[in-house]
Amino acid sequence: MQNMLLDFAASDELAGFRLQRLEIYNWGTFHNRVWVMNLNGENALLTGDIGSGKSTLVDAVTTLLVPPQRIAYNKAAGADSRERSLRSYVMGYYKTERSDSGHASKPVALRDHNSYSVILSVFGNSGYGQILTLAQVFWSKDLSGQPNRFYLIARQDMTITEHFADFGSDINLLRKRLRAVPKTDIYDSFPPYAADFRRRFGIDNDQALDLFHQTVSMKSVGNLTAFVRTHMLEAADTRPRINALLNHFDDLTRAHEAVVKAKRQ
Repeated sequence: MQNMLLDFAASDELAGFRLQRLEIYNWGTFHNRVWVMNLNGENALLTGDIGSGKSTLVDAVTTLLVPPQRIAYNKAAGADSRERSLRSYVMGYYKTERSDSGHASKPVALRDHNSYSVILSVFGNSGYGQILTLAQVFWSKDLSGQPNRFYLIARQDMTITEHFADFGSDINLLRKRLRAVPKTDIYDSFPPYAADFRRRFGIDNDQALDLFHQTVSMKSVGNLTAFVRTHMLEAADTRPRINALLNHFDDLTRAHEAVVKAKRQ
């Protein structure tokens, strides 16, 4: 069936939705301009020195696809889960400094609450000639708390430079302008945004995104059986089935006893 569906494509090597391009603006230490990675749907090997930003790019893709409450940032580097956060990426924390008293340290940011951040990915399905853009826009109203954000899905190719710039400092103006773009939907929370892109990507099971999060930054698998049970098998309540089997066994036992009794009589 799969081969039949792909008969119209020149090759099935790039079947399904694949990452065509990743763009980031003011994300982590990628500061003050748009950074672009053109992957063109091909497999890619991301290399670089320690601290060059590899995990930062991985976390950008993870942020686009994984529910916020499930994300553990900088997992690819094996770091403490508290080392990075959405706020640290949006504000651009890059070092810590001792306070004036010398007893505590505080992060130093590249940006303040007057800036905004964008992460954007373009996915393409060459077999069907389909393009899907996923994007998230972040901003902070103050110097404490987690950033605000909204989510975008567009059934066309979009770029940060063309569609997410030159709007001043009014995020509502940007949101209004994006709503006017054809084939574009704006969401204020992750669940409807995720339901939309999952439907378009053909991802039926929510657990697939959790598996993606676990494998995208995996360094090693200590116990393969435990990994499969935890991340690849759906959780199921077997108690009702066990109770049904026990009841069925009791019925068979009573039937057997009735047959034995009848024979004796």
